[in-house]
Amino acid sequence: MSCDQTVICRCEEVTMSEIQETANRYKCSSREVKLRTRAGMGPCGGRTCRSMIDRLVEQVGGPSVSHEVPLSYRPPVRPISFGVLGGEAK
Repeated sequence: MSCDQTVICRCEEVTMSEIQETANRYKCSSREVKLRTRAGMGPCGGRTCRSMIDRLVEQVGGPSVSHEVPLSYRPPVRPISFGVLGGEAK
């Protein structure tokens, strides 16, 4: 496997080359790269890949990450039935 095929976001299976190509093509921020590729939007909420995505975007000439508006990590979401929400026994 070449370095470009290294999976950065394991949850969404987004590779290094996909992130770099998106950042180069659209000249976008790491937030936009995430929206275009779904990197960082899996069940972990970017806990494992967020900093690497930010670094890759900066390396290809994208804007550096601004911490003016902090992004929050969200807990993984699991499906739940309406019956459980309504208090019905299983």
